[in-house]
Amino acid sequence: MNIPYGPILIVEDNPNVRELLEVTLHFKGYPVVAVENGQAALEFIAHEHPALIVTDILMPKMDGFALVHTLRKDPRTTRIPVIFISATYITPEDKAFAMSLGAVRFIEKPIDTEDFLLTVAEVLTQDLAIAPPPLDDLEFYRGYRERLEYKLRHKQMQIARIERLLQTLPEEQRPAFELLRTRTLEDRDQIQSELNQLYRILGEQER
Repeated sequence: MNIPYGPILIVEDNPNVRELLEVTLHFKGYPVVAVENGQAALEFIAHEHPALIVTDILMPKMDGFALVHTLRKDPRTTRIPVIFISATYITPEDKAFAMSLGAVRFIEKPIDTEDFLLTVAEVLTQDLAIAPPPLDDLEFYRGYRERLEYKLRHKQMQIARIERLLQTLPEEQRPAFELLRTRTLEDRDQIQSELNQLYRILGEQER
């Protein structure tokens, strides 16, 4: 299968998901490049123009929202179609914000590979509507702050529920929920770190 304008770029920090997407697309004959975060994606795009970007949202260094906002502001990259994938940002408000940035599709994890391949084929073969104009930086940062604050509250509630549950579980059932707690704590800390950075940026912008 030939794609006239470059490879499909996968941007995903989870190595298992990244490999799944890469293998799935390779199996169908697509040229694929996979990177682990938005910063690595920008470095790749600086020297090669992808036909499509498939990106997670919650990632270290530069996440999917910031990546797409950056691409939309640059005339050289503003028309690259983007598919968001996420297990974290899946509320209607999350999806509305993602689409306001100019994404063409939103796929929830866990990924159904058949649906994923259909979506990729549709995006690559259909004439897509012109993306909305990019948000100005202040509008983007405020909208993004709202999404992060909501996610942080949600993670805090999840952690509290897990910790209450751990106090009542028999010993043999605890390891699975302790692992879940560890992963949820990592997600919370990452969201908090990104939120702290946003507060600093907004403080400078709003002076």
